[in-house]
Amino acid sequence: MTTSPVERAADQFVTALAHWRVERGMSKKQLAARMGFDPSYVSHVEGRRHKPTEDFARRAEAVLGAGGAIWERFQEYDQLRHARSTALHRDPPVPVQWLPPGTGLIVEREVAELTFVDGTYRCRVRRALYNAGSEPVTRYLVKIAVDRYPNDPTGSNRHHREHPLTFDEMALVACAGEGDAIEPMQWRVKLDRDASKEIWLLFANERGQFALYPGERTTIEYAYTVGVEKWGQWFQRAVRLPTRRLTVRLDFPAGFDPQVWGVETSLAAEVPVRTPMERHDQGDRAVFEWSTDAPQLNARYRLEWRFRGANAPSYPAVAPSANNGNQRASGQMRGVGIVQRGSELLRQRARHFQLPREETEARETVDALLSALARLEQVHDFTKGVGLSAPQIGRSVAVAVVRAAGGESEPVVLLNPRVVGESADRDEQYEGCLSFFDYRGLVKRPERIDVEHARYDGTRVITTFERAMARLVAHEIDHLEGRLYVDRMNAESNLVPDYQRPWAV
Repeated sequence: MTTSPVERAADQFVTALAHWRVERGMSKKQLAARMGFDPSYVSHVEGRRHKPTEDFARRAEAVLGAGGAIWERFQEYDQLRHARSTALHRDPPVPVQWLPPGTGLIVEREVAELTFVDGTYRCRVRRALYNAGSEPVTRYLVKIAVDRYPNDPTGSNRHHREHPLTFDEMALVACAGEGDAIEPMQWRVKLDRDASKEIWLLFANERGQFALYPGERTTIEYAYTVGVEKWGQWFQRAVRLPTRRLTVRLDFPAGFDPQVWGVETSLAAEVPVRTPMERHDQGDRAVFEWSTDAPQLNARYRLEWRFRGANAPSYPAVAPSANNGNQRASGQMRGVGIVQRGSELLRQRARHFQLPREETEARETVDALLSALARLEQVHDFTKGVGLSAPQIGRSVAVAVVRAAGGESEPVVLLNPRVVGESADRDEQYEGCLSFFDYRGLVKRPERIDVEHARYDGTRVITTFERAMARLVAHEIDHLEGRLYVDRMNAESNLVPDYQRPWAV
């Protein structure tokens, strides 16, 4: 059964709230206290037992300092909720400010261009800024990072230690304003590392200051150069300020025969960009352009490419003699094809199969799950068992597979499952998730559950699972209902880095 737009918007609000709470290192109880609510109120909102209110959203935004992300998700939910309850024929709504007052600096449009010429990349970024805050803005933080071997963090770190990025080679320049009112911007170093720099662009030069006051707009532009020996085949834009429109352009020699694609990472989920890449050939140049409206705060948009031409520069995927064993675990899961936390798919209730009419589709989905499970078991040794649900491989249908500890038995297939009984005895243990693989948290679950599920012919059976299998199966059924294990954690529990991965489901 498909969830309504209002329910999806409510899920997105809850996801943003939980993300920023974890980001700020607060438990649900701590956040409620800071907001002036009853200790259990935040838990009720995140568990969808209470509907969020405008007052709740404003307080959460203020306490967590989410840069407008929580408030924006609430407005989307609130508008849909009211639209459903009003008449179909009504006057168009009056436009309202998309962020709460005092938000601060916002980006009305960003255009980022990367051009390859004679063995170097020249990056140029142009941002139209609006000061929606209450204080003048006198500086703007720019972050620049390179990664020669993005698929090999250890090799890339070693390479940049031996060949650090320097300010001399970057030839950084910046300016503010438009037309005849353009002013060069001075800059000051905040952070200087081998592969990354943080720089304050100052609204000032030798002629004086030109602060951006509340209610005013300006455009800033900065550019820098990096050699091909330090730049891998990727160009990423991170949305650190509320942004209304983002455009990215890549300009390559057409003779390199470039192929370009893009991925979006949001709250740890990684999916292909939602709009297609456009290519325009201009003489001997191939220009690729991609745009998105209202990108989500803290999302990352990464364009990647490969050159197929005979005269194109070579880009090995890993550094020579590199050891790839230290690759971040969540990155390995993405590489296997596991949908990561933050994807809307993981917050939707999966559709049940109509059996036996949809037997072919059900069998094909089970085959896809078993193939993904086999790939997973080549990457990691799941000593306490492993489970995988269809939403985790991008399919919103109600089927999951679970393999018990030991890995010798055949996986249990669960079609259209639902819990129909459980024991009063409960056990609290750390759980992890393939869709959130770098952390784990304490979750209390029943030691025995009775699960009703279907056979391919449509008949239904009830199977009892105990202890470890009960936990694995309950975790997977939660996935099919649009719930993650973090939703079941105690309000005072915190996520911890997952070094041992005791449970992987």
